[in-house]
Amino acid sequence: MAENQYRKTASAILELVGGADNITSVAHCATRLRLVLVDESEAQTSAILELSQVKGQFTNSGQYQIILGAGTVDKVYKEFVELTGLSEISKDQLKKDAEEKLNPLQRLVKLLSDVFIPILPALIASGLLMGLNNILTAKGLFFEGSIVDEFPNVTDFASMVNTFASAAYAFLPILIGFSAAKIFGSNPYLGAVMGMIMVSGDLLSAYDYGSAQLQGTVPYWHVFGLAIEKVGYQGTVLPILASVWILSLIEKKLHQVIPDFLDNLLTPVISVLLSAFLTFSVVGGIMRGAGDLLTKGIVWLHDTLGAFGGAVFGFIYSPLTLTGMHHSLLPIDIQLIAAGSSFLLAIAACNNIAQSGATFATMFMTKDKKLKSTATSAGISALLGITEPAMFGVNLKLKIPFYSAMIGSALGCAYVTLMNVCNISPGAAGIIGFVSIQSHDILNFFIGVAIAGISGFICTVMWTKIKKIEF
Repeated sequence: MAENQYRKTASAILELVGGADNITSVAHCATRLRLVLVDESEAQTSAILELSQVKGQFTNSGQYQIILGAGTVDKVYKEFVELTGLSEISKDQLKKDAEEKLNPLQRLVKLLSDVFIPILPALIASGLLMGLNNILTAKGLFFEGSIVDEFPNVTDFASMVNTFASAAYAFLPILIGFSAAKIFGSNPYLGAVMGMIMVSGDLLSAYDYGSAQLQGTVPYWHVFGLAIEKVGYQGTVLPILASVWILSLIEKKLHQVIPDFLDNLLTPVISVLLSAFLTFSVVGGIMRGAGDLLTKGIVWLHDTLGAFGGAVFGFIYSPLTLTGMHHSLLPIDIQLIAAGSSFLLAIAACNNIAQSGATFATMFMTKDKKLKSTATSAGISALLGITEPAMFGVNLKLKIPFYSAMIGSALGCAYVTLMNVCNISPGAAGIIGFVSIQSHDILNFFIGVAIAGISGFICTVMWTKIKKIEF
């Protein structure tokens, strides 16, 4: 019977997405059936969501994704492949098929996501260590002084933790260089070398560049009649991305023109030499300025518009997430952190917990057992910073919870912006994100996310009662 049920689900999905002729390729991950459709408008999404084994649906990066859950997706996928006659393909190939449907802006956002998501574990590990150091050294958190002040025997341990924590940010271009080279189709180790060159100890540190400019002590290379600043790129994002992109273009071209017996010898050295020269002479300065301008623009909106700006940011954050545009904020967050602190984690956390609050309100009000079960697990997930199940499986489908979450997010973000709540590292954008928040901002962080979650919950309940809607 179970086998028949999986085949029934696969058959129903096939019919509701427009048949085999409307499917370019199919693959699956741990919980989702991933389809690339010729024409997504032919898919009957509302009918698909009514299927008993379907827990949600969303479209992302050109992929029509149907949430089935662990275990179930494997069996439905097997039946689906048999019914369609499509050959099994890897997720990488599916992504390539999906990318052909993306517009230039979507491709840029996806590129940023692909580069930065693999290095997040390193940044989060570093961030948690920063949080530990913050707890050990922050004054007034537990005592009048800090833990180090009260217990001097932990001073060296705190110093050790601080050294461990700062490494990922001190050498950030190396991590980005390696990851970006893989995405751009270059040798990742050459990408890492470009990152190493850009943070070399022979260069003036980027953190000292501003004061050196004021004092007129910026060092220069004088090469071929050019005066090139001998300055590093610590904590920057855009320069290494541009540098590795240039590296990939040069390397690919050299592979085509250099004879095979000289390829391994000449291609790496010429690629690195030309890319590094162009980076320091032209590209790096332009991209450093662009990155600073973009960061200053976001900071200006935050500082100038204050709570109103925070409310607007919070209100549109969920729609940004639907399009994947929120990934484009990650490089800005990292650059702000490298300069001292960022305000973006608190805003993301308020958005996610507002979605959680709206989802829990749906769970509280609905009499539908399937929806109640889905909302419970999705609400917990969103509380911890993963909003896909809540947004796509519950709130967006029902509309009112999604709009209520946007309102809750706006209110929470207005508060954390007003109180200037900042994080000193990337972290989970949920209730546990407090470990990445500056110690003196932790209380205001909890107040902000509480405002967001409770507002999302209350707005959902009141709105549905006023409209006399039942889920």
